[in-house]
Amino acid sequence: MSGALETGPFFHGTAAPLEPGALLTAGRPSNYRPEVVMNHVYFTALRDGAGLAAELAAELVGGGAEPHVYEVEPTGQFEDDPNVTDKKFPGNPTRSFRTREPLRVVTEVHDWTRLTPEALRTWRERLAALSASRAEIIN
Repeated sequence: MSGALETGPFFHGTAAPLEPGALLTAGRPSNYRPEVVMNHVYFTALRDGAGLAAELAAELVGGGAEPHVYEVEPTGQFEDDPNVTDKKFPGNPTRSFRTREPLRVVTEVHDWTRLTPEALRTWRERLAALSASRAEIIN
């Protein structure tokens, strides 16, 4: 795994309430396929990209879970996320990355764009289709 050219800042979206200094580690179930244990932690250089991930994570958790976006810093090397780069899109237009090393939470950020109810409904349908298709996760 080689370090990507990005220098940050970086963001991670989740439904989990976290404190500065917390470490996000690999080895947890996928938000999209809970039977798959993830070998990486995913993050992006796009604040609103992390916001989308946070909204989807909260949607998948259900029960009124709240989305959270955190500024994070990688503690080791990272690479482009192959789930959304090169294999599906040329280059890395989503500025998405993954790492086997922990991400350290710097702070929670609040100035990200929330999804409209219509957009959330569209994503809910996409997630249902993804789940039904058993789409592959490059892990």
